Amino acid sequence: MGHKTITVKLPTDYSDHELHGRIAKMLRINEFSFHITSKSLDARKKSNIHWLTKILVISDELRGEKYVAPEKLVIPYIKRNQKAIVVGSGPAGFFAAFTLQKAGYQTTIIERGAKVEDREKGISYFETTGMFDSNKNYAFGEGGAGTFSDGKLTSRTKRISKEKGFILSSYIEAGAPKEIEYLSHPHLGSNNLKIIVKNLRKQFTDIGGKIMFNTMLQDIRTSNGSVTQAITSEGILDADYFFIASGHSAYETYKMLMSHGVLFGTKNFAIGSRIEHPQKVINLAQWGKEELPGVKAAEYRLTSKGNGKQNIFSFCMCPGGTIVPATPYQNTNIVNGMSNYNRDGEYANSAVVAGIHPDQLLNKEATALETINVLEKLEMSFFNYSKGYRIPYCGIKDFILKREPFKKIDTSYPLGTIPAPLWELLPQKISNAMRLGLKDFNNKIRGFASGNIMGLESKTSAPIQVRREENRLCTGFKNLYVIGEGSGFSGGIISSAADGIKSAMTIID
Repeated sequence: MGHKTITVKLPTDYSDHELHGRIAKMLRINEFSFHITSKSLDARKKSNIHWLTKILVISDELRGEKYVAPEKLVIPYIKRNQKAIVVGSGPAGFFAAFTLQKAGYQTTIIERGAKVEDREKGISYFETTGMFDSNKNYAFGEGGAGTFSDGKLTSRTKRISKEKGFILSSYIEAGAPKEIEYLSHPHLGSNNLKIIVKNLRKQFTDIGGKIMFNTMLQDIRTSNGSVTQAITSEGILDADYFFIASGHSAYETYKMLMSHGVLFGTKNFAIGSRIEHPQKVINLAQWGKEELPGVKAAEYRLTSKGNGKQNIFSFCMCPGGTIVPATPYQNTNIVNGMSNYNRDGEYANSAVVAGIHPDQLLNKEATALETINVLEKLEMSFFNYSKGYRIPYCGIKDFILKREPFKKIDTSYPLGTIPAPLWELLPQKISNAMRLGLKDFNNKIRGFASGNIMGLESKTSAPIQVRREENRLCTGFKNLYVIGEGSGFSGGIISSAADGIKSAMTIID
């Protein structure tokens, strides 16, 4: 049976029947199977917006080599007496634990937050009342921060094809749409993620895994370069291996690890704010029309050199989405974006941030601890400005011109807004660079400057990075792994999950 890959241009609202006919006509064959390997929207010409698809066709009527399916991740099972503790149930933590349990280890996940159904209730209560719950919020809880987000699955990380295949197939088995295997910019949607992470939990526990929710890692005990025990809010736990996947918001976990000699350095990261527009403004700018059949909502990805020293870029764009209060702690004020699978909300939002190194931010050679402390102080300053969880805002034009905001705005953010000179609240180097970047963005997207800039976005990536060896062990330790976004070696769902899998496989192999 031969195979061939072809590229097909399709209208945005094409049907499966139409696609089947196109393939038959192009290859002049009748009996075949096919699957889409990639699909992206080509909107370079607004008069001819279409899907550009690559199709793998398999048929006895085609000549050539026999089709061989891509190599899959193999997790060898051996019944073992060794125990593993994984701290955090985000993508890195869950997939590390899932891999270890499949390999025969006795694996326990410790999660400081609540299970997803309780977490959803806590978030709803927070957004209704402004009463923060440290166990039920956007940052901590089952599935990690990504559970209540757009669920983007794009990744530029190389050499993770087997891991990525395993991750995507696990999501599909748990209820994700099959399109995530081939879309150029796949996403799960927050409404789907709440179902998916619950189903993944069942898959994990069905094979013997254990999850302890509302269980905080407070400390560790070490001896001769090994971690011997995890001290938690629910008691002391012993294990042979310890994986810390706490995410980059858990400052107290960072500080605790540092106190035990876990080494961290600093790295580039980014700070900025959220930008919000009516979704129709973005649709019109990108497509030349307010709606496009077969496409949910228009997106954008923008970059600018700004002042020539710092890159300014959009990040985590959420079409048809909502700006949310993503603070991990009661006395800080941070925003993030989310959207459901259909992306059918009234507003579009995105982070717009400026890249910076901690040394630039502190005007000195910064340590990892100093970097965390200065970020924590910045996040607290936004809380203190609004005396709560209202977010400071101004128009993009106001920000560019340093003009005091005066008008009330409509927004998706649930806890209220307060007009503010946002350029003064952000670090000066950040606001100066963003001002130039926003001018540039307005030249690239018509009507961009009509939007609003809101709150503090400080969680694009970790500002520090753990020092670890080629086998992914923390330098100086025999059984401790810091993985995922909190390690500083990954960012986003796919790369974090892959980091968890690869770290687990080092002891399995």
